[in-house]
Amino acid sequence: MDDKRPAAFLAGIADQKTPKAEAESLLDELAALARTLDIEVAGRELVAARERHPKFGMGTGKAAELAEKALAAGADCLIFDWDPSPSQQRNWEELAGIPVVDRQELIIRIFAERALTREAELQVRLAELSYRLPRLAHKYIDLSRQRGGRYGTRGTGETRLETDRRFLEQRIHSLEKEIEAVRKQRQVQRRQRERQGIPVCAVVGYTNAGKSTLFNALTGSSVAAEDRLFATLDAASRRFEPARGRPVLMVDTVGLIRRLPHALVNAFRATLEEASLADLLIHVIDASEPEAGNFCRTTLRVLDEQGAGGIPVITVLNKTDRAGTAENLAALLKQFPGSIAVSALKKTGLDELAARIDQAFSGAVLRFRFPPGRTDLVSLLYRGGSVISEKYGEDCIEVEARAGGRTAGMLKEYEVPAPPG
Repeated sequence: MDDKRPAAFLAGIADQKTPKAEAESLLDELAALARTLDIEVAGRELVAARERHPKFGMGTGKAAELAEKALAAGADCLIFDWDPSPSQQRNWEELAGIPVVDRQELIIRIFAERALTREAELQVRLAELSYRLPRLAHKYIDLSRQRGGRYGTRGTGETRLETDRRFLEQRIHSLEKEIEAVRKQRQVQRRQRERQGIPVCAVVGYTNAGKSTLFNALTGSSVAAEDRLFATLDAASRRFEPARGRPVLMVDTVGLIRRLPHALVNAFRATLEEASLADLLIHVIDASEPEAGNFCRTTLRVLDEQGAGGIPVITVLNKTDRAGTAENLAALLKQFPGSIAVSALKKTGLDELAARIDQAFSGAVLRFRFPPGRTDLVSLLYRGGSVISEKYGEDCIEVEARAGGRTAGMLKEYEVPAPPG
């Protein structure tokens, strides 16, 4: 058995859309993604491209030079930090004679290795097939030899292309139906939680920011938490009681990353939905990460795209034990105003976070007057606040409650002023 680690030559592009500093950062991240799959980095190069040529995405001379460098370095494959079209991918593979992998495929393969539950496996498989469908002539290489590698095969015979295409289309349709069934099951579970009146707090953030470690520290659970990219793919839920004992349902979510493949965003819609339908978000930022600002912007952008942009957020600076000097931490707190400094690993700062969560759900005492029969609005208050009193009359339902910002905003039109005195 050949236990040799596959070697890759990494290539990134700096152009008008991606400045050199950002392109270097993305190339560093690509190297981390490769190492996550136990791929040896044989070499790397950042290409300055003034314009993109249709055949290779760069000039033919530069493409030939890059292919020669990859072969000279003994690379088994080329990994690009951009998304070549299926035709460009074929052109590169003909030029270099080795498989070409892009950032999307690399991330999908990592997800394929990490999928532990039936739901995650369904979602990753859908992303795999959606990616492969337009690339049936692509040379697939086993990037996980030591693990047995479940993803892809070494090429598809030309005479079988149409047969394979029909099979993939049928399988994609079948997976979409299965995932929709999972989504409906989640909706049923969500309605059950709503009837119990427990507000939901979702832990979100960039991959490897320490979300699962923080989740475990708050809830006392043992969700898998490792210092590696995409350690968590499934949305785990646990009960948590902050300072005043009001129960909250904490949800750990999948980590985000720059240029997250659309196929994965679509496939993990059922999981990401947990964040978009939460009452409160705990946005975890790695305080030891030099790119914290960029990672923060990526997370907020994806959340906004998922419909979670208007949900109240508590920003947490995690890993403060690795943040360096007190001046560094002070600068971070200034960069992220209102954030809470914690170390989930050392369990410091958690009391302040628990108090802030409790405060977010407590809110001010408000009075509401709902139309008769609108008990669903009362249920919303039970879910996103704390009901003090309720009175059912013939012409209205009067409720006095403490409500968090999001719930109060949703019910603003039914709010009535408190009686004088």
